[in-house]
Formats: sequence, C-alpha cells, structure tokens
Amino acid sequence: MAIALTLAVTACRAAATPRATPRSKPRVVATSTTLAATTTTRGSTTTTTTAPPATPPPPTAAPAALSGTVTTVTAADLPSTFRPGCPVGPAALRMLHMSYWGFDDRSHLGTMVISAAVAQTVLAVFATLFHDRFPIRSMVPLDAYGGRDPASMAADNTSGFNCRTVAGSTTWSAHAYGEAIDVNPVENPYIEGGTVQPPAGRAFLDRGRLRPGMAAPGTVVNDAFASIGWPWGGRFHSPDYQHFSKTGN
Repeated sequence: MAIALTLAVTACRAAATPRATPRSKPRVVATSTTLAATTTTRGSTTTTTTAPPATPPPPTAAPAALSGTVTTVTAADLPSTFRPGCPVGPAALRMLHMSYWGFDDRSHLGTMVISAAVAQTVLAVFATLFHDRFPIRSMVPLDAYGGRDPASMAADNTSGFNCRTVAGSTTWSAHAYGEAIDVNPVENPYIEGGTVQPPAGRAFLDRGRLRPGMAAPGTVVNDAFASIGWPWGGRFHSPDYQHFSKTGN
C-alpha cells in the first residue's frame, strides 16, 4: 500500500511540473514529402487520489509558419517566360508553392519560379517575411502576364524567373537564370531617368516615408535577403527598389 501511494504522489508531481516553452522562430511546415504532425500519448493509472488535477500552463500563441513545397517544372509550365536559347532550361528551375501574408491581413498561397540551386534559401526568406507578416500583393509566375514585365509590375506582382535581357541591353538579366526576385513593384518601383515603372510607383518615390510592403535598409525584407547574401537593387545607379538578386546584378 505504501509503495502504491508513493507512486501516485510521484506521478501527480510530475504531471504538475510545467514544461519549458521553446523560443519561437520562422518555420517551414511542409515540403513536397513532409507534413507537420503532433502525437499525443495517453497514460493510464489504477490508483485513486483526492489531489486536484494539475492546471496546465496557459497556451502561448504559435508563430505564423510558412507552408511551402518545391516542385519540378517543364517547358509547358513556362509558355511565355522560356524559349530555346535561354541561359537555363526548365530542368534547372523549380516551382515554389508558398504562403504569403497579404495586404488584407490574411494568408494566401502563391507560386514562383526560381533556380533549383536557390529554392531552399528562397523558401527561408519567405518564411521570415510570412512570420513577420510583411505584406505581399500578389505572387504568380510571369507567364500569367504573358512574360510581360510591365503588366506584372502594374499588378504589383512579386515574381522570379523570366528569360529576358537587362532593359536596354543584350545582357541576360539575373531573372533569366532564376536568381532574382522582384518584390511589390508598385511599392518598390524601378526608376531610370525620369521614368518610373510601374507608373503607380510614383506614389512611393519618397523612400523616407516607410509604408507597408516597402523595401528599405533595416526592413525585414532587406534583412531577410541580406541573410542569404542577396544584394538589393535600391542601391543601383538607377534605383530598382523591387529587385533582389544572388549576383547583385
């Protein structure tokens, strides 16, 4: 009898001891073959005690977690952004399907084509942006706009791969390698001379007045890309505030 009572008290004390709560950090919850799951193990007892049940600690708010998958692409997936003669082919590219935080303060699922070599690091960047609720207006491949950058920018679309040259030159853009991303083009326009692209970006020429979705030194979007070594186009001679790239071009 004494042994049974001792075991019951010991079990009760163990149940009442709160567990330490780990610090939160950005998480990628799923890949194409991995799903997040929680398993609960229930125990049983054959003793009875009059001690009140332990009160569990209050739940802590879980950080927002990005849901992301990486899939292969074919030329059929890139009808407007790929053609023979491009510096990389579909086999070197990947389609990212990932959640993003919208300007409507809700979660959305977007898609982006990017180089296979940078797919996981780009997922890490967008996990940080989602965790910190950095707003993004739209996220679809440029094929949705026939491969036309002006149309994609006017729609404030965040995008990656597009087999094209640098504006006004015959040099391949970093986008043609899937190693560049344009983020919120309206809030972060491209400026060359007196031309602002897209035109709606004129409302955001005052870079000292930060508003949601804008890129600037010290913002979460700049810091997230800097963490993977991607420079920001806002420092170009012709500022390209929307542009982040692996090569800095």
